[in-house]
Amino acid sequence: MSSDALDWIRAAVEPTGPIEIVHVQPWSTVLRVPTAEGPVWFKAIAPGLRHEVALHRLLAARRPDVVPEPVAADADRGWLLLRDAGTRLRELVQEERSPDRWRGVLTRYAELQLAVAPDAEELLALGVPDLRLATLPDRYARLAGELGDVRVRAAVPRVRELCEELAGYGIPETVQHDDLHDGNVFVGADGGTRIVDWGDAVVSHPFLTLSVTLEGVLQWGLDDDAEPSVDTAPFRDAYLQPYGHPGVDLTRAVEIALRLGWAARAVATHAAGHEEPERIHTRLRMFLDGRAG
Repeated sequence: MSSDALDWIRAAVEPTGPIEIVHVQPWSTVLRVPTAEGPVWFKAIAPGLRHEVALHRLLAARRPDVVPEPVAADADRGWLLLRDAGTRLRELVQEERSPDRWRGVLTRYAELQLAVAPDAEELLALGVPDLRLATLPDRYARLAGELGDVRVRAAVPRVRELCEELAGYGIPETVQHDDLHDGNVFVGADGGTRIVDWGDAVVSHPFLTLSVTLEGVLQWGLDDDAEPSVDTAPFRDAYLQPYGHPGVDLTRAVEIALRLGWAARAVATHAAGHEEPERIHTRLRMFLDGRAG
């Protein structure tokens, strides 16, 4: 890590011990900084994802109970310094042998999405990628053309149809985390949950987030079973609770979003350029085959 970054950290907090490297990845470098008030976490974000800094600050302003408090931030250099968020949900779920904490997480996350919906245009101005339903079909078509895959290209009309049907429910588009798994959720000593790692976030239909969370994580059970083993309906319903449309059944909207979510994730990660091609093709197969796995 550069001396400039270390000087920046020390200007914001006073370390009480060695600053440790947690990970170095193409998309970010993370350091743990011990302080008298507990650890804080420094994140240096790759150039193509630096909108995460401004996004995190906006989310913290709207719902400080759902994201870690930013101690310092530098959007130009892509640097974030965050308060400790607690224990990862991944470890707690295994320790308790139950995924039930996810229900509260999903309800709070949906509340955050609704709180930020009026800021959608501001999010786009901050550089958060645009994957709204009006733009997704054309972006999918461009991806299909670049890949040269006949089956992927043949699905372009289907993407348009699904986007139009989902738009008909009138759910406001907003921030969508796009990688909401149990490694990006933390539980504090007070029991409050915090969601981290917003670098993959996009502005899109909120329900698209459920592809990763329900089909990519929860349905496989605590031990990552070979076949889907968990009924995800209670978790879906916990997520939908804040959307409460009297007399409107949103389960069909979720069914559409689960399919479109994989197509959108393939588009977004391909554009970001930090995913292996095979993972992008896997997500496209999830969309085309109508199931995860």
